[in-house]
Amino acid sequence: MLLTLLNIVVPVFAVAGLGFLVGRHHGKPPAMGFINHTNLNVFCPALIFSALVNNPVNLAHEWALVAAGVLIIVLPGLVLMWVKPAGLSMPGFLVPGMFRNTGNIGIPLMMLAYGERLMGDIVLLFVISNGLHFSLGMFLLSRHSNRWLWLRSPNVWAAALGLALASHRAWIPEFVLVTTEMVGQITIPMMLFALGIRLSQDRISGIRFALRINLVYLAAGLLCLVAILWLLPLEPDARRLITLCACLPPAVLNFLLCEQYRIDPATVANVVLFGNVMSVVTIPAVIWFTLNWM
Repeated sequence: MLLTLLNIVVPVFAVAGLGFLVGRHHGKPPAMGFINHTNLNVFCPALIFSALVNNPVNLAHEWALVAAGVLIIVLPGLVLMWVKPAGLSMPGFLVPGMFRNTGNIGIPLMMLAYGERLMGDIVLLFVISNGLHFSLGMFLLSRHSNRWLWLRSPNVWAAALGLALASHRAWIPEFVLVTTEMVGQITIPMMLFALGIRLSQDRISGIRFALRINLVYLAAGLLCLVAILWLLPLEPDARRLITLCACLPPAVLNFLLCEQYRIDPATVANVVLFGNVMSVVTIPAVIWFTLNWM
């Protein structure tokens, strides 16, 4: 079992670690802006479209997974609203606690842990998180301005197109399918590599505060997870996916959005960075639990 767990976790953190080493020894911080923009707006939409077309999702059959994907984001936000953290504004506290790293870490971990056969479900959860991040998340951070900016996200349109064409796959030329699949395969390693470089550029300060906030996030996620698993008729594979979603670290995108809207950017950066470092310990434990007890 230990070897199985290592085969799942080590490749993910090894690619991120490679990015960390490159970032530390590059001399000056690598210019990742263009690469991250391209990954988010070109490679990632290709992955979403390819995964949804090749792994059709029956929304009528998998309504429970869709509902769970929404609730595992919204419910922790409602719980966290009752907590009054000193040193963080409410939007800066809520958004990182709601939106987890379902992209950089979640997609590769779920794929390695639970199999490529679930790729459609994995991408569906990422699409739900991404769509809510660019709508509800930006709504909370921007104080009600730019609330429709999420409609400009290529990921949202790639998901809509993939869902619409999944049942008509035979109509799509093979070269289109092969091309989008090849382009989409760049996404996951590039996400991990970019995450490593981001971690190499920032130093974590206020470790006690960051630890306390991340433990509050985990507690809220686990509390809501219990309610979701009790409430919804999820199949075993879906229960594993949602459980891992609840325990993922805060998304790096949280820091970028907080920086954009000037919502406690330095403090949020420390919380997000420490949460991702802490996941080296928490994620293997969660995967071991889901594979043995769910």
